[in-house]
Amino acid sequence: MIDLIVVGAGAAGLYAALCAAREGGRVALLSAAPLAQTASYWAQGGLAAVLAADDSFEMHLADTERAGRGAVRRSAAEALVKEAPERVRDLQELGFRFDADRHGRLVLGLEGGHSVRRIVHAGGSATGRRLLRELSALAVAEERIEVIEGARVRALWQMEPLGRCKGVVCEDGRTLSARAVLLSTGGAAALWSRTTNPPGSLGQGLLLAHAAGAQLADLEFVQFHPTAVIGVPHREGFLITEAIRGEGATLHEAGGERFVDELAPRDEVSRAIQARLRQTGAQSVGLDMRSIDPALFPNVVGSLRESGVDPASELVPVAPAAHYTIGGVVADLHGRTRVQGLYAVGETACTGLHGANRLASNSLSECFVFARRAALSALDEPPPQALNAGSAPEAADATPALPSVARSTQQALWEHAGIERCEQGLTTLLDDPHPLARLIAMSALERRESRGTHTRTDHPRLDPALDLRHLIVDRPKTTPRWELWE
Repeated sequence: MIDLIVVGAGAAGLYAALCAAREGGRVALLSAAPLAQTASYWAQGGLAAVLAADDSFEMHLADTERAGRGAVRRSAAEALVKEAPERVRDLQELGFRFDADRHGRLVLGLEGGHSVRRIVHAGGSATGRRLLRELSALAVAEERIEVIEGARVRALWQMEPLGRCKGVVCEDGRTLSARAVLLSTGGAAALWSRTTNPPGSLGQGLLLAHAAGAQLADLEFVQFHPTAVIGVPHREGFLITEAIRGEGATLHEAGGERFVDELAPRDEVSRAIQARLRQTGAQSVGLDMRSIDPALFPNVVGSLRESGVDPASELVPVAPAAHYTIGGVVADLHGRTRVQGLYAVGETACTGLHGANRLASNSLSECFVFARRAALSALDEPPPQALNAGSAPEAADATPALPSVARSTQQALWEHAGIERCEQGLTTLLDDPHPLARLIAMSALERRESRGTHTRTDHPRLDPALDLRHLIVDRPKTTPRWELWE
């Protein structure tokens, strides 16, 4: 008997599976790609947690709310800041080693929007890679977890149309049932033509959940990372971690002048770079890493040198790229969605934690804090035999396969729903063949203000009347509606 089906084997999915197994649950972990090859693998940031003597929960909460531009759900942020330190300690107990000094004290990094050093890393900027390898190995070794690689979910299996979720239907026709299904399939940033994400980050979990009757929220908020490599063969979109700017790297325009506070929140830095590129006609600005010890960030330095750029002697050409979709499947603080038995965590979910702009490195902390909460809650769902089973759906009768993404959709989203948007451009997206592109455009059109990652050139000011108000997309209705999240 399976207690929990976890769809997606990134940081959130792996940790949820391990947490459920440690509580005695039996887990089926489904991964479309081989383990340790998900988007989390590429995460260069670390985990934000209150671990220093000069830090506090109140400071971390204040930084999160400041970055979120009046849209952060305080209860979600409080859960994150209070539980993140314990999740760091739990990972250490599982055998994961974060960077430490010669005395064994954790090395804490500084990133944009944080008022103090509170980011733990592993291998400098190799945190995601090391986490995925360690957690994948633990999942494979855990007898209560069945790892199924190459499994692509076609639809959620429900007791009746838009009823309780009782399992999944895979593309190969296989069906699995369980107490609950947990979606941890990542975000949708690869829908944009210029992105830091792997090609598979296309919002599959959002579409699966929405088809099953779950709500989506905040689709207009998409974070663009300021410093992605551009114009370097084989490294297009390669992320240069914010931690490097935390150690003193600076940004320079074509004339050599600095033009922005490098440690401002990401939305500010991205807009500043975009404005400078528009003014100068250049394709990139220069990231000066020449004062940074290469040993601190070996994978970044090594990757650049392999591509013919030596950051120890020259500026690295960078420009913003789509990085993180703040919107997702509406979930409460235990990962529960509106559909009974269906949970969502990580970048797939939207709890209101990030508001209108994610604070750097809160996302990995979110994966672990809310994955554990969701796993424990899912084990309290009724067992499969207690459900009105019915017959397993035939693959041919299931929801049609998830849509592919055309290059034209990616280019259109970059052009019309990028760092800056306006009504005219967004309106053209309403006819896009991809359903998620249309929903993103609908939400961006409805939010007639500029807030955080959402900048409307035709509505350039923040509207205080929209503080804490979030756009919800329901099924079957497609027009977004406003909801107050206090």
